Amino acid sequence: MPSTPTRGPARPAPYVIAGILLVIAIVMPLMVPTYAFAQPALFGIPFFYWYQMMWVLIDAGLLWICYVVVTREDRRRREVAREQRAAAAVAGSTTGSDGVAE
Repeated sequence: MPSTPTRGPARPAPYVIAGILLVIAIVMPLMVPTYAFAQPALFGIPFFYWYQMMWVLIDAGLLWICYVVVTREDRRRREVAREQRAAAAVAGSTTGSDGVAE
């Protein structure tokens, strides 16, 4: 029995977008000298702390966007594979037992 792919060909753009967003989510909070200040304070909380907490929320949003982008691409690839399998099944059912089209 021939192996049938479960996914169609990948488009690189969704994975590149997800990778860039992940790099932003990881690198920005690591750039401590850019936010190592006490002012401006927010409700008495120094900038250093509330900026980091803001990035927790931003990172959650960026990760959700990455999930959506990659999941949509995976669904598209699965649909392409389903269509290819269906087309192959239709083509296989129109040939006789000797492999010649009826």
